[in-house]
Amino acid sequence: MLPLRTLTMSRNLSSRLTALVPPSALTGTRKASTSAAVAKLLEKKPDDVVITFAKRAPLGRAKKGQYKDVPVDEMLRAILAATLQHTGIDPSKIDDICVGTCHPPSPLYVSRAAALAAGIPPSVPISTVNRLCSSGLMSIRNIANAIKAGDVGLGFAVGVENMTLNPRPSPEVTEAVSSHPKANDSIQPMGWTSERVAEHYKVPRAVQDAYALISHTRAQKAVESGTFASEIIPITLWNGLVLNADDTVRPGVTKESLSALKPVFPQWGPKATALEAVEGSVLPPAESSSEASTTAGNASGVGDGAAVVVLTTRARAEKEGWEVKGKWVGCDVVGVEPRYMGVGPIPAIRSVLGRYGLSKEEIDVYEINEAFASQFAYCVEELGIPMEKINPNGGSIALTHPVGMTGTRQVVSGLAELERTGGQLLCTSMCVGSGMGAASVVVRE
Repeated sequence: MLPLRTLTMSRNLSSRLTALVPPSALTGTRKASTSAAVAKLLEKKPDDVVITFAKRAPLGRAKKGQYKDVPVDEMLRAILAATLQHTGIDPSKIDDICVGTCHPPSPLYVSRAAALAAGIPPSVPISTVNRLCSSGLMSIRNIANAIKAGDVGLGFAVGVENMTLNPRPSPEVTEAVSSHPKANDSIQPMGWTSERVAEHYKVPRAVQDAYALISHTRAQKAVESGTFASEIIPITLWNGLVLNADDTVRPGVTKESLSALKPVFPQWGPKATALEAVEGSVLPPAESSSEASTTAGNASGVGDGAAVVVLTTRARAEKEGWEVKGKWVGCDVVGVEPRYMGVGPIPAIRSVLGRYGLSKEEIDVYEINEAFASQFAYCVEELGIPMEKINPNGGSIALTHPVGMTGTRQVVSGLAELERTGGQLLCTSMCVGSGMGAASVVVRE
């Protein structure tokens, strides 16, 4: 396991944050890398696993957004139908579908029914995968690995979640399990882990808000410039309503508006948890100061959405006349201390880059999930990656984080950004509930 050092608010970090705001100063085309490792990844072989289509449906705000009355099965049906219409793929040629999703009841039954309703024939099998925040990425990984093994020739990887209608269920474990400290940590709410990261690695509220402002500002700019149009596929719902734009990005977010927000988890701040340990209370007194730092402005939004990636071999794509958008390289998953779940991207990124002999400088675009600004800030600083390379159009703090969708969305968003800027290499990563991290590498073509 990776030893994690304590983050100190040095003069260097403060100066970096000053340079990070305003985010508009951090845009531009990255220079392509030409190292031996990159050159090897850029080689084209018939058995390469390639991406021929990568799009996402618009994102929706939880409870008040455009999917508040749209169940997961309808979201799946709509995006699968739109994908078939847009690509012209004969659905009978699909060998397998994998859906990453976390919270809907009976997810496989729901996914199978949605696929059939979208026009995919009964001969096409389907599976679901749940690795919490990385579920969408795992759907891509599962299809890609099946193609590498020769089990699948053409597959759809989908990530979907409706957190409005299917919020996170409370884990139920026995006393024998919950009495184990690390096991108990692994089932705690994610807001609790955010506060633990902020406390342990000394990430102050001001730093969290500064990183959050970058996400909000970049996302607003992307909306105003129409940047997201290239990654969104409009979907038509059962009632004829067409959705073609996100409703999640909050305009006009400022440093002042972020700093004015109250913590949303005061019961889990350092002082509150210390009081709980001493007194055995569930919550601290209302008048106590918990020094909690996670707010509605510096945490990922709860929301709804779906995304899809179509994968096949290069030989198959060339035979069918399908345009190759990117090449799948690989994906690593690691475990970390559940209490500090949010640091997962650090060892995951180091692992996947190390496996392919890549340096962090050789990646053109990073999509690192912003579950909470506390963990995101620490990961960015510990990895030492310039912010101009990370989430160039905002991340989940601004866009929202439908847990089953995000891993797929990151690949969609990253490939679209590489196409806009002429970059070659994408690295996506996220922390994963219960104490894990995942990361992938994809090449744009």
